[in-house]
Amino acid sequence: MLDDAGLQALREAARFSPDNLPLRRHLADQLLTKGYLAEAEAEYRAALMLAPQDPDITTGLAEAFTRQSAYGAALSILEPHLARAGYPPRMGVIAARALLGEGETAGAARRYHEAVSRDPSVAAPDLAARLAAPPQPVTAPPSPPREADSEVERSRFTFADVAGMEAVKETLRLKLLLPVQQPELFAAFGKRAGGGVLLYGPPGAGKTHLARAAAGELGAAFVSVGLADILDMYIGSSERNLRAVFEMARRNRPCVLFFDEVDALAARRSDMRQAHNRQIVNQFLAELDGVDDGANEGVLVLAATNAPWYVDVAFRRPGRFDQLVFVPPPDPAARAAILRIMCRDKPLAEMDFDAVARITDSFTGADLKGVVDRAVEAKLQQSISAGRMIPLVTADLVTAVGQVRPTAVREWLTTARNYVLHANESGGWDELMPWIKRI
Repeated sequence: MLDDAGLQALREAARFSPDNLPLRRHLADQLLTKGYLAEAEAEYRAALMLAPQDPDITTGLAEAFTRQSAYGAALSILEPHLARAGYPPRMGVIAARALLGEGETAGAARRYHEAVSRDPSVAAPDLAARLAAPPQPVTAPPSPPREADSEVERSRFTFADVAGMEAVKETLRLKLLLPVQQPELFAAFGKRAGGGVLLYGPPGAGKTHLARAAAGELGAAFVSVGLADILDMYIGSSERNLRAVFEMARRNRPCVLFFDEVDALAARRSDMRQAHNRQIVNQFLAELDGVDDGANEGVLVLAATNAPWYVDVAFRRPGRFDQLVFVPPPDPAARAAILRIMCRDKPLAEMDFDAVARITDSFTGADLKGVVDRAVEAKLQQSISAGRMIPLVTADLVTAVGQVRPTAVREWLTTARNYVLHANESGGWDELMPWIKRI
């Protein structure tokens, strides 16, 4: 949530006049200046939909990318402009920063000095100093590709431990669980056990918890894959690591293979500048397809992301992540159920979970956990002072609610709004529209 009244006013004005290009550009520039990088990126993208060839808007978006260390994405959108004579000098400086981030010091220096020679006012002393410093040699020898660090688990959670989200759970049952539980029925219709679902939604909404519960519901093995398990600094190692986790899942089928923050592994190839990054995406697609017919039968692939619009469109092809499932923030009934689950092993007296749920609009499951944790900490202090156990009551949770500020849902919906309204030609984000209208 923006804590700047001026920015909030600008955003509200842009909401009522979404096609006002000068207003959108001014809002994006102000967000960038004040450090709201993700929000600035979304506004620059929306502005580019209105003026795709505008070099200043492109430069602003590239700077937002660069300041978020997305150097390849910045260079990808800058290259068409840099190929033309007379591009803005500021664009050259941003390109130099991105090139330096990619490790191309010589190219960065050339681009920077060329830009400054045309307009000395764009000089950046910090960048000039970094370009003048001698590069540090890499002394460590290349390490051999490591074995997959992911481990096979057995989840102790089931859907009974997931409050609310009945529509999401039903989708997962039909897509992933029932083909394993009733193979004859699905085989009669030519459907095999296996496939992929991409869970998306705001941070803290319970995507990872859902994945673990799906494995527990099925009684299947569960393999959780993080970025550190896959990405490696040496070319070719990341692809081998990716293949290793798929092989582990195939050896332990039925298995739920879960990729968290999948947008980092499955990003749009058009945004990538280096070939080895695109190769990781290609390897991921090949593993999802299976090297042999039926290779992935019994392997249920779940992935989660907060930014589904950054995932390469090839992942949505049938047989891959062909179903996108929105994991929404919990409604009041779900919030009450979440609180009941979180408090079921704690000493309770009078407790009205429905009353607490009514005052926690826009709270995710993670936010509610923060509420319970604060209430428990306060109650522990009271119990220690009193020399006896004092149970939790409704007032404890109400007091804790006032100490927690949920921001993830509103900020995520604000970013999503730009894609729903300005990049939804295929209708893929239609299910977000009711949520967008609430902000």
